[in-house]
Amino acid sequence: MILVSGFNVYPNEIEGVVAGHPGVLECACIGVSDKNSGEAVKLYVVRKDAQLTNEQLMDYCKEQLTAYKKPKYIEFRDELPKSNVGKILRRELRDEKKVA
Repeated sequence: MILVSGFNVYPNEIEGVVAGHPGVLECACIGVSDKNSGEAVKLYVVRKDAQLTNEQLMDYCKEQLTAYKKPKYIEFRDELPKSNVGKILRRELRDEKKVA
């Protein structure tokens, strides 16, 4: 769960909406520190459509999600870390940011 300005944001809900975009192959979201709201939503996306832009995805999220659930950051990747059975490992994405 991500706590944005006192509101509970569930990553599965955000990922479900974003996965509905025709240009998205797969996605994962995590909470990152934010000085204004405590935490902010960061979205990792693997593109299905190479032409998909940050702005297009932000506009899509703006239409589909309430303001506090909308991702503040979007990072495009070639692949996401997965377990042996194919589950996306959000913890690895979170831990990656602590090391960097």
